[in-house]
Amino acid sequence: MKRCILEDRICTWCGDCEVCDLDKTKKCNNCGKCIDSDAEYRVIQVEDVLLGLDKPNT
Repeated sequence: MKRCILEDRICTWCGDCEVCDLDKTKKCNNCGKCIDSDAEYRVIQVEDVLLGLDKPNT
């Protein structure tokens, strides 16, 4: 079973992890505005890649 990345529970496919950090009414489109800054570079550690292969059958 897949674990939720936001809460300590099993994933329920609620979609909360796909919400834009800057506009809670939008789905994240990976625009990068939430990490925009004057730094020369940014580092983001990738912990997992979601392929959508383990979604429950509906």
